[in-house]
Amino acid sequence: MHIDIPQAALRYGFLNDPIGTHGSRTIMLKELRLLLSACPPGTDYEGFRQAVVDNNVLLKNTETTRKESFRRLRELYALDEEALIFRALRDLWTSDPQAEPVIALLCATARDAILRGTADLILTTPYGESVTPQMIEQATEESFPHRYNATMLANVGRHAASSWQQSGHLQGRLTKKRVQAKHTPAAVAYAFFLGHLCEARGDALFRTLWSRLLDTTLAALHESALAASRRGWLEYRHSGSVTEIAFRYLMRDHVEKDGV
Repeated sequence: MHIDIPQAALRYGFLNDPIGTHGSRTIMLKELRLLLSACPPGTDYEGFRQAVVDNNVLLKNTETTRKESFRRLRELYALDEEALIFRALRDLWTSDPQAEPVIALLCATARDAILRGTADLILTTPYGESVTPQMIEQATEESFPHRYNATMLANVGRHAASSWQQSGHLQGRLTKKRVQAKHTPAAVAYAFFLGHLCEARGDALFRTLWSRLLDTTLAALHESALAASRRGWLEYRHSGSVTEIAFRYLMRDHVEKDGV
């Protein structure tokens, strides 16, 4: 299913263009972890570039591979704290290592339309059922009909399957089966924040793609939202059938300027 991001949200770092990262890479969770552990909060784009290309913090064998890895990480995660979706990722990243796979997946789906186009397949597959690269190829072709050749589709099938495995939505080496991903309060805060930037408010935040990717129940989302509010990542109020959620911390310095 082809899912477009609202135009107003693109200024925060979302992308609608299918730039094709998953034609050659996965969500690169291992590399992202290495990069963020080597670069402190506040590192700018040039600092990340130097870390990857000049200092080889990703432990790549050649300069060409280092440059390509940096380009792909930038496509997936922006690597610029002027982009709110990356700044919020950094704000929440070190809170709980168990949150990192889903947070990375959430950001990557916000920026890679091809990966986003495979989400519905993953989310509608029952737990325990197999998901093959060929199924992902078909989902990609349905999302972007006649756009990619057979080689590209095959590459997407393999890489996207690996990405969904890294995020915890699939499990297995040769045969990948659908499993329930692990959500945490930090991942819930990030998913709700992405929904907020895409203009969802209140109870609608629990029905966005980002919340569906958390792979859990409505009751568990409310429980984790309350836990996230206790950590100061969001403000959560729920009374009867009305829910209010705000993001004073994650939106800092942007609230008045952008009126969000």
